Amino acid sequence: MKRALITGINGMDGSHLADFLLKKDYIIYGMERRTSSPNRTNSSHLEDKITFVNGDLTDQNSLIRCLKESNPDEVYNLAAQSFVGESWNTPEQTGDVTGLGALRMLEAVREYGKNVKFYQASTSELYGRMIENPAKETTPFYPRSPYGVAKLYGHWITKNYRESYDMFNVSGILFNHESERRGIEFVTRKITDGVAKIKLGLEDYITLGNLDSKRDWGYSPDYVESMWLMLQQDTPDDYVIATGKDHTIREFLDAAFTTVGITDWKKYVKQDPRFMRPAEVAVLCGDSTKAREVLGWYPRTSFKEMVSRMVKNDIKILS
Repeated sequence: MKRALITGINGMDGSHLADFLLKKDYIIYGMERRTSSPNRTNSSHLEDKITFVNGDLTDQNSLIRCLKESNPDEVYNLAAQSFVGESWNTPEQTGDVTGLGALRMLEAVREYGKNVKFYQASTSELYGRMIENPAKETTPFYPRSPYGVAKLYGHWITKNYRESYDMFNVSGILFNHESERRGIEFVTRKITDGVAKIKLGLEDYITLGNLDSKRDWGYSPDYVESMWLMLQQDTPDDYVIATGKDHTIREFLDAAFTTVGITDWKKYVKQDPRFMRPAEVAVLCGDSTKAREVLGWYPRTSFKEMVSRMVKNDIKILS
C-alpha cells in the first residue's frame, strides 16, 4: 500500500484529496499545526481513517519529523495562507508560509533522502494580469497579489529542485475550484452561505466587492484527482488544471439565487468598496489541453451543478 503525507489536511482540497486517496487504499498522514483546538470542520470524518501529525511550514524540523513518522511515497503540499485578499494585510506571513514554506518542505524531502514524489499546489493567481487568454503552461506569469508572488516563488523553487537534484517534483497550476467545504471567508462561499440565509429569512442581503471579475471555476473533488495523476506519470512535469470556461461573479450569483427560486437578485446584493482589491485581477481562464492529453484528466462537474451543491449544502447546515 502506498503512503501519502498531505499538508493542509484540514482545508478544502486536503480533505477531498484524502477522500480520494482512501479509495485508492493509501495509508494517509495529514499534517496540521499544533493548536489547543484544531479546526477539523472539513476533516472530522477522517479521524478514524487517517493519522494526523503535527507540523508547520515555518518550522523545518517539524517537517522532517512528519516525514520520518509518515515515511511517505508521495507528499502533497497543499498548506498555505490561501486567502488572496488577506495577503495584502499579511504580506510577510504570506511569503513565509506560502513561499518559503514550499522551500522548507522541499528541503526536508531532499534531506530525507528517499525517492519521495512531491506535489506543489500552484495557482492561477500566478498569471494575474493575463498575458494570454486562456493561460497554459507556457504563458508568462504576472502575479497581482502578495499571495500570487509567494506562490510564484513556491512554483519556481519546486521546478528548481527538480532540475537541481533530480527530484520527482510537479506543480499543479489549478484554476479556481470550489466545493461545499470552501472556507466562509472566500467570496464563493460567502455568496452561497448568504443566499441560503436569505432563503431561510436569516439575512436581507449580501455585501460584496467587484461583481465583474471573471474566474474559471471547477469542482474541488474533480481537481484533486489531477494531483494524484501527476504523481503517477513516468516523468515529472507541471500542468494547468481548468475547465476552459470563465464566469463573472454576477453569473455565480445568478446560479446561486436560481437554486432557491430567485431570479431577480439585485435587491439582495450590495457592493462595498472595502471588498475591492488594491490590484484587481479582471479575468482568469485556463487551457488544460496538456492535462487532458497526457493525464487523461477532465472536469466532470458543471459550473451550475457545483454552485447548486454549495447552496443546498449551506441550507442544510443552517436548517
